[in-house]
Amino acid sequence: MGTFSRAAFLAVGSELLRTPRLDTNSLFVASQLAACGVEMTEKRCIGDDTQAIANAVSELLSRADLVVVSGGLGPTADDVTREGVAAALGRKLHLDEELLARLQERYRRLGRSMPSIAARMAFLVEGAEVLPNPRGTAPGQWLEVGARAVVLLPGVPEELQTIFALHVLPRIGGKPILVRTLKVAGRFESEVEQRVSHLYHRFGREKVTILAGRGTVELVLYAETSSELEAMEHAFTEVLGEDIFGRDDVTLPQVVLDALKSRGWMLATAESCTGGMVGSALTQVPGASEAYLGGVVAYANAVKVRVLGVSEELLATKGAVSREVAEAMALGACALGAQCGLAITGIAGPTGGTAEKPVGTVHVAVATPSQLQHRHFRFGGSRQTVRELAANFALDLLRRVLGGKA
Repeated sequence: MGTFSRAAFLAVGSELLRTPRLDTNSLFVASQLAACGVEMTEKRCIGDDTQAIANAVSELLSRADLVVVSGGLGPTADDVTREGVAAALGRKLHLDEELLARLQERYRRLGRSMPSIAARMAFLVEGAEVLPNPRGTAPGQWLEVGARAVVLLPGVPEELQTIFALHVLPRIGGKPILVRTLKVAGRFESEVEQRVSHLYHRFGREKVTILAGRGTVELVLYAETSSELEAMEHAFTEVLGEDIFGRDDVTLPQVVLDALKSRGWMLATAESCTGGMVGSALTQVPGASEAYLGGVVAYANAVKVRVLGVSEELLATKGAVSREVAEAMALGACALGAQCGLAITGIAGPTGGTAEKPVGTVHVAVATPSQLQHRHFRFGGSRQTVRELAANFALDLLRRVLGGKA
């Protein structure tokens, strides 16, 4: 087994090229490799074609020490990753009887008889070592090619992540790298870059990665020692201050819910242009019911009036997209039985804007027992971009209000 410094990723699956399905496996693998000091230098998506897979593996292996291939290990006719990799390495495929017996036993435990096509998952590339799959049926395979390696993993994210953690990471050499991710909200990538760029001279630009989201930014720091990582975290935190809402795996909805729980408050939401996106984000967090009462999607003015108590006169004089209506919606959300109300109203586009209120205009309001806070935003981008930005900036305003920093 060699020591790896450069890796490449190949995602196999025609669905990644022809449907909205996204490859997220490469992002997971890249982050795991970076923590081991292995740099992912390139990644590629390719369809379910044996020769195309063979060509891609050959090319990537010529430039990388480690090639990770995901997908195409199932039992159906279009699962041809095994065949493609075998062709790339000039090796044969063979049926592993022990693996076949394990697959048959798995089907028996599930109360099913194994279909004949499932036997394809028991074929190994010559010289491969089986990587057991405790979360699924298709196993992974580890292949050494001189000092280099090719690893085959299922495309199902849960299965890939489990096999990678159990069987791939322990095999990877290289100098361990410490990683810390600082989570920033309420700022755009360019703002974060401008504020922290002077620190690059101190720590090295190559040790900092900025990942932009819609309303959130991740600042990933890499260090070789714990003291270096501590110094980096201190310096970047000092610059960004309250814009940092958490570290590593913490999410913005989780931080908001924890702040509500610490006060013993319940939250209710009133959403117009975001159509329930905030409520959806909050309820993805386990235990959200301890602090989230529920929400109203008040898309039509009639719902704003009947459910949230917004006055028809206010809607007529100020318009649905206004500070006054946002604040009335937040107070109406509180009236549902919550101590805290969060409201969003805006124009997501692509139509509906005016000279005074262009597309991307969003008003957010937060009501608590002691204050009523409002923010006015003008976002750019597509309808979906505006909605996602509005949801995340609204959650961030709520975070800051709950922390006394708004």
